[in-house]
Amino acid sequence: MHFKLEFADDTPANIDLLFQTLSPEGYKISVAGTGEETLKLVSQINPDLILLDVMMPGIDGFETCKKLKKNPETASIPIIFITAKAEAEDIVKGFTLGGADYLTKPFNREEVCARIKTHLHFQVLLNTSEAQNKKLNELNDTKNKLMGMTCHDLRNPITSIQGFSK
Repeated sequence: MHFKLEFADDTPANIDLLFQTLSPEGYKISVAGTGEETLKLVSQINPDLILLDVMMPGIDGFETCKKLKKNPETASIPIIFITAKAEAEDIVKGFTLGGADYLTKPFNREEVCARIKTHLHFQVLLNTSEAQNKKLNELNDTKNKLMGMTCHDLRNPITSIQGFSK
């Protein structure tokens, strides 16, 4: 399965390093340099996961995350912050805004790959559960309709039998 990732960062060195780290893993990677570009690109490519820097020109990563989480079409996409902002208040803010994970730069390549794989695995499980719940709800509705029709169809003969028995 090939996953689509979006990476938002305004530093070419970081973009190159992430490409070198993730390309061998088989991910299809799209890059945005600003928060505004990220919002446009997300609606076009519908990524499976977003890697988001906090410090970018224009709207920052926190504001970008907030906007993505408010949009019902993008709210379920996991966001991993990859940033140099390592203060506890920044990390808490990232999670509070809906981030799935928070990594600080410089990052460890193996750790980034492991965290991405973990979040994509969770996303697959979540989507599978949602699809199964939808199917179960459809089957339950069908069962309820069938039971309703059966009860309705049996009501007249049962009423006649009750009348004869009295």
